[in-house]
Amino acid sequence: MKISVCIATFNGAEYIRAQLDSILPQLSPDDEVIISDDSSTDNTISIVRSFNDGRIRIYENNKFKSPVFNFENAIKFSSGEYIFLSDQDDIWTNDKVKVMMMELDRYELVVSDCFITDKDLNIILPSMFGINKSGSGIIRNSIKNAYLGCCMAFNRKILDKCLPFPKDIPMHDIWIGMVADAFYRTSFIHEKLVYYRRHGGNSVQWKNKPVSVYSFGKKMMFRWVILKNLVRLKFNTGD
Repeated sequence: MKISVCIATFNGAEYIRAQLDSILPQLSPDDEVIISDDSSTDNTISIVRSFNDGRIRIYENNKFKSPVFNFENAIKFSSGEYIFLSDQDDIWTNDKVKVMMMELDRYELVVSDCFITDKDLNIILPSMFGINKSGSGIIRNSIKNAYLGCCMAFNRKILDKCLPFPKDIPMHDIWIGMVADAFYRTSFIHEKLVYYRRHGGNSVQWKNKPVSVYSFGKKMMFRWVILKNLVRLKFNTGD
């Protein structure tokens, strides 16, 4: 059962080495790490190449200017039966792959809990699930999205429904999660398997709760876009 870890990079030199150090020891010789780089101007790619690991496949010089379609590109190049999404700046616990794969025996998409940390990995909040009241369900996740990409892994069959990404979706992770909710089986597990690093380059900042850069109206529009595309997908597939 081959695993593909998909990482969308952009100017991630400060943290990418530590992230790969946490991922690669958990993978088998037949697994792969797909790096899709969105024209980084720092030394992200040279750091990745310095691992000299044949499991790492790099696709560079992309010009998406979007994490959504940079992730889509990484996923398109993946070949594993199971796909793990990874941010460039987090850290995986050393049992993440093992725990997630056990749950993927029963579900098509799995989301783990995570620690929320500052840039130095000091824990700011002990549980994402505790903040989001995370769980499956389209209505529930339309109100408060709990599909966090860096905590997600899924069966490749989900790609039959979610690719290509609609051009107007706000983020890749909520789209993949909601498609899985609509057509497959999803599971939220309470093990904390990621140190979810928050720093100045993130779009959402954390103190005692997440502070979004988007207005209420913008967030409502995002929800409408996701639901509209889900209805369209349901209708077009004839399910």
